[in-house]
Amino acid sequence: RSGKGFEKVLTMIDEMVTLLGKEQVDDDDKKAYCEAALDKAEDEKKVIDQTAADLEKAMEDAKEKIATLSEEIQALEDGIRNLDKSVAEATEQRKAENAEYKQTMAEDKAAKELIGVAKNRLNKFYNPK
Repeated sequence: RSGKGFEKVLTMIDEMVTLLGKEQVDDDDKKAYCEAALDKAEDEKKVIDQTAADLEKAMEDAKEKIATLSEEIQALEDGIRNLDKSVAEATEQRKAENAEYKQTMAEDKAAKELIGVAKNRLNKFYNPK
């Protein structure tokens, strides 16, 4: 009787060893799956981190570009204001010069008429009829 009991124990131990072997294979498969998933997740994280760094760099570049363009716009607006001021000054100067020209032309016309009157009088004086 004790021999059969021992065989039964040995059979149970063999079955347990077989079951543990299967469980070990399952555990190894799960470990391999988890390690592969972990590697994949780490790779994806690296890609995401690199993308984030690239986007941050692009944002910094864009901010610098915006600042540069804002400065250029300000400089152009200042230039336009200066040009508008110069145009206004030149317009005022041309108006003044035009008024002076008209005055000079009126004086020249009056002087020519006066010379014409003087010539007629001198002509009448020196060439009486």
